[in-house]
Amino acid sequence: MAHILVVDDDLAIREMVALALEKRGHRVVRAPGLAAARAALAEAPPDLVVSDIYMQDGTGLELLQTVRSLEDPPPLILMTAKGTLETAAAALKDGVFDYLAKPFDLELLLERVQAALADPPPAPPRGEDGPASMIVGSAPALVEVYKAIGRVAPLRVPVLVLGETGTGKELVARALHRFGAHPQGPFVPVHCGAIPDTLIESELFGHRKGAFTDAQRDRKGALALAHGGTVFLDEVGEISTVFQVKLLRFLEDGLVQPLGAEKGEPVQVRVVAATHRDLRALVAAGRFREDLYYRLAGYEIRIPPLRERLTDLPALVAHVQGRFCGELGLEDPGPPSRAALDVLAAHPWPGNVRELGHVVRRALIEGGALADPERLARLLAPPSPGPEPSASLRPALLPVASSLFPRPYLPLDELERLYLLEVLEHTGGNKTEAARILGIERKTLARKLIRGDRPDADLPESEEP
Repeated sequence: MAHILVVDDDLAIREMVALALEKRGHRVVRAPGLAAARAALAEAPPDLVVSDIYMQDGTGLELLQTVRSLEDPPPLILMTAKGTLETAAAALKDGVFDYLAKPFDLELLLERVQAALADPPPAPPRGEDGPASMIVGSAPALVEVYKAIGRVAPLRVPVLVLGETGTGKELVARALHRFGAHPQGPFVPVHCGAIPDTLIESELFGHRKGAFTDAQRDRKGALALAHGGTVFLDEVGEISTVFQVKLLRFLEDGLVQPLGAEKGEPVQVRVVAATHRDLRALVAAGRFREDLYYRLAGYEIRIPPLRERLTDLPALVAHVQGRFCGELGLEDPGPPSRAALDVLAAHPWPGNVRELGHVVRRALIEGGALADPERLARLLAPPSPGPEPSASLRPALLPVASSLFPRPYLPLDELERLYLLEVLEHTGGNKTEAARILGIERKTLARKLIRGDRPDADLPESEEP
């Protein structure tokens, strides 16, 4: 039987937790806030403290500091319905045993209580709390991300961040840097999916003057620029198998050898990689090196899609709304109606938080849409489909087809280049529309055009939405 202090200014939650612990045979002392908890600690130090974070007269983090000042500090489990990355990172840094998001399963709490009573609490390092919140939400799945960041950020291991497009992978990378061992160092993002294969080696490793035709001067690559900090390799699943070998070599020996240089230079940098792809499936298909995958995935963090944390919608909308109102100089219209939130919750959110941001910004510009469920539903409706690509492009492609099929046949890359040109001509140079017709991302189209010696150089670029 253990002596446990339960602290929460919500009577219902305080009693629910206390009764569950008493049924397991523990002796429970109840405290409705920070002052009462400190008095209970002074009277008889418990074996364990279970506390809410946000209370009327103080916070669980303040209580944590009081607990840590005791001669024999007990472990502490924090509970919250308003979790943030900063509170989780600060709590884990200062030695909290665990961090649970409300509402939680009582069996989970009892399991963590048992684990806390079995293990002595670690002696934590001290440090300052983080700045204003970077990532918004307190859904249990997101709190697990907070805890993962708090655990791995101070450690010198590469991290692989996994998540769908628009979930906030770069925000997680920036949080790992901010709460890491060298937050004062540079943070250098590299968007691998937007860089052609012919340029990515120079982009990451740099080059010496004269290394190739356009190399007019020495240039540092992203890895050297990130020395003493963090390099973020976004969409690392897009790099070619040829370059994968060179990246693996750097991860193994820590040497950066610019193009045209005779030897490598040591670089101290933390590598955080991210992708929306299933790297294990790419490894199985032979499109991604297994040894590189294990080098990058020293620790994995998976970000939940928005559809799996819909309880965060009100907080996310308020956060995005406040940011855009400030940027656009608009008056904040206040929280959306309950009916509007229901409309948002029913949407599948394939673009995740990034898509939500676009919807909120457009609703603010149009005025009042966040209070009108019908108008909001129209904003969320998919755009009307255009004409069938095959029907609209067939007349334009016939001359190309007739010129390509007679012998001698053209190489496949030349055939693709001519096809891209025809589609671009059909769209009047609008790359976004051309990418939609081709069923690829705009950046993929841009990469293919660059590879083909910029066949679009003479095409006018029309305005795009």
